[in-house]
This record gives sequence, C-alpha cells and structure tokens, in this order.
Amino acid sequence: MNKNYVLFLSITAALGGFLFGFDTAVISGAERDIQKLWNLSDWTHGLAVAMALYGTVIGALFGGIPADKYGRKASLVWIGVFYLVSALGSALANDVNTFMFFRFLGGLGVGASSVVAPMYISEIAPAKRRGQLVALYQFNIVFGILVAYFSNYLIGTANLAEAWRWMLGVEAIPALIYSILIIKVPKSPRWLIAKRQDYKSAREILTKTDPDGVDEAIRLAIEESKETKGNVVWTALFHPRFRKVTFFAFLIAFFNQMSGINAIIYFAPRIFEAAGIATEDALFSTIGIGVINIVFTMSGLYLIDKLGRKVLMYIGSIGYIISLSLMAYSYFGGAVSNTLLPWFVFIFIASHAIGQGSVIWVFISEIFPNELRAFGQSLGSFTHWIFAALIANLFPSFASSFGAGNIFAFFALMMVLQLLWVAFRMPETKGKSLEEIQQQLQKENV
Repeated sequence: MNKNYVLFLSITAALGGFLFGFDTAVISGAERDIQKLWNLSDWTHGLAVAMALYGTVIGALFGGIPADKYGRKASLVWIGVFYLVSALGSALANDVNTFMFFRFLGGLGVGASSVVAPMYISEIAPAKRRGQLVALYQFNIVFGILVAYFSNYLIGTANLAEAWRWMLGVEAIPALIYSILIIKVPKSPRWLIAKRQDYKSAREILTKTDPDGVDEAIRLAIEESKETKGNVVWTALFHPRFRKVTFFAFLIAFFNQMSGINAIIYFAPRIFEAAGIATEDALFSTIGIGVINIVFTMSGLYLIDKLGRKVLMYIGSIGYIISLSLMAYSYFGGAVSNTLLPWFVFIFIASHAIGQGSVIWVFISEIFPNELRAFGQSLGSFTHWIFAALIANLFPSFASSFGAGNIFAFFALMMVLQLLWVAFRMPETKGKSLEEIQQQLQKENV
C-alpha cells in the first residue's frame, strides 16, 4: 500500500472540511461592517449572517443525491466550485440580497461537503487507518476556523479599505487550490462497484489504496450490491433491514448537538459575561477554546484507530457530564468560583474534540451499506445541521427564560443518555472493512 497516496487522497478530500470551517467562521469578522454599510435592521442583519446556515441545511439534506447518481468525485468538484464562486461573489456583492445569495451558495457547499467528503475518504481508506483518515475531515474543520480567525485579524489590522470584502474574498485562494487538487483524485471504488459495476476500475484503485484487502473488499461489495439492489432510494433507510443503522446515524448526530457544543462555540463570550467575568477576560478566554479544540482533535485523530470509536465516545461522554455539571453549578451560585468557569468550558471543548468531534463523521460514514451510504450520510448530516440551527437560534432566549444553569443541566442530562447509548447499543467498527461492518450489523438485526 502506498501510504503517501492514500494520505494525499484523504487530505485532498478533507480540505473540504477546511473550507467548511473557514466559511463558517470568516463571517464573524465581516458582519458588523456589513450591517453598517447597508444600514440593515436587526432582523435583516441576522438573516444575512444566518443565510449560509440555511444553505448548509439544504446542502446536507440533498447532498447525497448527486453523490449517489454522479459519484463522490463529481460532487466534490462541484463543492469546490460552490466555495470559489461564493467567496468571490460575497466579497464583490453590492447589495444585501446579492450578498445573501452567494453566502447561501457557500452554505450549500458546506452542507454537501459534510456528506460527501467523509463518505469518499471512508470508501478509499484501508480498514486499519480509516478512522484516522476520515477524522482528518474534522481536524480540517477546526483548523479552518482557526485560520479564518487569524486571517480576519491580519486583514482587520492592515487598515485596508472595505476590509470585510478581503476577509470574505481570501477564501477563494484555498477554494481554488482545493478545486484543482480534487480533479486529480480517482472515483470512489465502492461507488464504481455499487453504481457502475465497474470492477476493473475499482480493483485498480483499491490495489493502490488497500492492496491487502482488495480481493475481500470487492467480493463482499459485489455480494452486498446484489443484496441491496433495488432499495437505493431514500425510503430504503427506513426499511426494517436498515432501520437500526439509520437510527444510529440519527442518534449520534442528535447527541452531538444536544451536548450544547454550538451554543458554547457561538455564544462563549456571552456565557462568560453572564457568569460575571469581565468582557476583556471573556474575549481572551475564547482564544483558549480554539487552541484546546485543535489540540484535542489531533489527539482524537491519533487515538481513534488505536482505542476505537466507543472508547473515545466513553471519554467524551464522561468529560461532557463532568464539565456541563460544573458549568451548571457555577450558574446556580455554587461554591465553585466563577473564575473557574473558563476551565470548565475548556474541559467541555476537550471532551467534545476527542470524543464526538472525532467520531461523528467517521461513524456515520461506516455504518451504511455501499448502496445506501450517500443517503445515510445525508440524513446524518442533515440531522446535525438542523439541530445546530435550532440550538443556535433558541439558546439566547432559553437562557434568558430558564437561566443558563438549567440549560447546561439539561445538556448534562442528555449526555448521560448518550453514555447509556454508547454503553449498550453503539457498535464498535474499529479495524473492520466497510463490508464486514455491514455483515456484523445485519446479523445483529436478525
């Protein structure tokens, strides 16, 4: 096996995650200038900022369709084009409606990327390295967020005229690089077998990426293709034979957001200030969130194929419960000093990064049959993004109505439920080929 070749393919596909993170975070440096420039009302301003998120939900919901029909590679190419056009169009927009259109287009790319990129990597990666290689996608998301913040800082302090346009437009550079590189990757061998019955091309690709498992992978993929043929529509996800894995994908995405991760990422300064921490200290504390996130994401990437998916989920779930409980206790006026609140948030971020953050995209990309993977990945991503939108929209009003302490206590309770699911229902997929995982889950379903 050419390890460098597999790594090149995986990093190239995972760059979609870098653009995902960059596109999501870059708006933070531009949104105030945009509101002033076009004299936007609070509602229109909120809509302009959230437009990319709405595109993300739509992209996640429908991203599996072109990936299933035209292939993973073709979809990745178009995702690169969407990112590129969105970056240039947003930067050059002369009115808010044009701006929102191009931000929505970028959101479509983000949503589709969360479907197609992990799926592509899982289908070309050898079983023993698949977790680590797919987790590169999550690492690139976190890295893209950090680079966006750093880029915004450099541009914002350079005294450029209409600096916000440069902040948004600079994304065109990595988008162009990604679009060129993705043309060089081969088609997914599993897609070639399942959708084109092109065993020769699939074998040529797998011989380079997984020579030790190529014969077994093709044999099992052919068997699976025969068994699932005719069930390759959305409704097949809810057929009794596949209902369990569909529920698994829904649950891991649901629990991901019920941890409160996006509420904390989006509203960290507000959370710190509400606990009585000075504004400057609150802003400084958010820097620590980014550093902790990337360090523990790298740890998860290193450990996922050594310890397994379930072990990382155990670590993350227990860390969630402890940190969220301490955060709730701080807001309830417990003896714990509020000066420790940032440290509780850091423990939470570390728990997420090494647990759910590292596992979610890997797990969803593994559990579905080759024929249904595009639809299954789409369902999991859509669940993730729709709950992300709901949590982000509802957190401020819920925190005002019920108090932040009660909200974090609720998140802690949800993580107890996640821990129980991991302990009693979640399957371990470490070290197994995609086809072996399908056989295991099908036997358990009998």
